[in-house]
Amino acid sequence: MVNGTRGRLLGAVLFTTGVLASSTAVGTAAAQPATTLCDKYASTRVEDGRYIVQNNVWGAETRQCLDVDGTSFRVTTAEHDKPTDGAPAAYPSVYVGCHYDNCTTGDSLPLRADRMGEVRTHWDITTPDSGTYNAAYDLWFDPVANQSGQNAAELMIWVDRRGDIQPIGSPVATVTIDGTRWEVWTGGEDWNVISYVRAEPAESVDLDLSAFTADAVERGSVAPHWYLNSVQAGFEPWVGGAGLATNDFSVETG
Repeated sequence: MVNGTRGRLLGAVLFTTGVLASSTAVGTAAAQPATTLCDKYASTRVEDGRYIVQNNVWGAETRQCLDVDGTSFRVTTAEHDKPTDGAPAAYPSVYVGCHYDNCTTGDSLPLRADRMGEVRTHWDITTPDSGTYNAAYDLWFDPVANQSGQNAAELMIWVDRRGDIQPIGSPVATVTIDGTRWEVWTGGEDWNVISYVRAEPAESVDLDLSAFTADAVERGSVAPHWYLNSVQAGFEPWVGGAGLATNDFSVETG
């Protein structure tokens, strides 16, 4: 989320599960069907409902389309052109948990922050050389398990970015988590936002999300008794975005 932006809240509040633009089976009967999402809030369940991929064009009226194949997706069309001092255009992403009553199945979420154990995630991405965007996790916490509306805290993990963009708030510290340096930003008005920006951009990460949660709890951005309701991974494009892709994504709870 961009510094000083309140548009994310409006986009989240307006989020609804859209309809699929088209669906075409490929490969053998055992292969995951490939799906195209073009509606602003279209989403599709993958891996027997354990994950959901969403288009989520919440901050613009420009066209965006995804090709989805299991937990992998690629942004094929992105006509965005927004100033970098405002909100991004969208958050095409894959997630586990609940997002505005659109919930996955077969997972262990919600988890209390102080009792979550180890939560590991793997994310492999492809990024284009053009455009303005970030590649970031979005973790949502709230006192209410499976909160159907706006959550109380947002924990972002920026693993890559291109262009003149920055998180909400201001930098407050530098920490080492999972052997990697991260710059910590805090801010937010209507809900707490804490962001971790990777010192060295990466296109493949294996992270312990419980370690980030513990740091956020220590800093007061997340309360120990709040629940982790969803783990999302995707891209926030301001300009362009075609070619952004998630090649592989998984979340495992201990």
